[in-house]
Amino acid sequence: MERSEYVRRLDDRVDTAAYADVDASANGLQVGSDRGAVERVAFAVDAADATIEAAADADADLLVVHHGISWGGIDRVTGRTYDRVAALADRDLSLYVSHLPLDGHPDLGNAAGVAAELDLGEREPFGEVGPVTIGTIGETDAPRSAASIRETLDGFEGQPDSEGEASPTQVIDFGPDEIERVAVVTGSGTDWLDEAVEAGADALVTGEGKGQAYHDAREAGVTVFLAGHYATETFGVRSLQALTEEWGLETTYVSHPTEL
Repeated sequence: MERSEYVRRLDDRVDTAAYADVDASANGLQVGSDRGAVERVAFAVDAADATIEAAADADADLLVVHHGISWGGIDRVTGRTYDRVAALADRDLSLYVSHLPLDGHPDLGNAAGVAAELDLGEREPFGEVGPVTIGTIGETDAPRSAASIRETLDGFEGQPDSEGEASPTQVIDFGPDEIERVAVVTGSGTDWLDEAVEAGADALVTGEGKGQAYHDAREAGVTVFLAGHYATETFGVRSLQALTEEWGLETTYVSHPTEL
């Protein structure tokens, strides 16, 4: 497939243009030429030396990630930015990025993936960022305890190995004993706790939180699950990998958990 055609398909599928004015990430083709063909595509959560090297070793022509290397523009190509751009250029590897579009997509997004793992039904867009959303909210198929939801989250890729001693998911448990309505914003999503309360959620699932989340959750009477930034954001790139295979291209997945 021509590289320009592949990039166009991805942009259209995740609706990259809708997030252009609200996302600090330079989404779409971030590094490389749109000329030439693509035969093998690598997928990873983060663009970093380790994932770039692994993608190149897998003979990928293009690396698709959730977290790229350009945030709010690049004024100078020096230091770590230079190292990453040089690593891509030296290996003739292009970089495609989908940040907020891949958080909020109702079918392919990170939040959609987490919601599917939790069997949330009757889902609606959630997590407003200007005119777009980056999360989802839905109903459990039956009332669930915080312990039950935590057990599901503990099984996500990238969770630290607890060695049976403790749950790697942190739980701020101030919600009802029976949880039925759950909001999801992956990554760092505790800023949307008030919106979750307003939407009638019993719980908010996200990756990592801020210190104030404890008091906000306690005072609002909701439970907050912190399942890991990386662990909650593997679903989107995995979905794009499956889509790419449907389009007839070879793929590889680079797992590089951060345990954060």
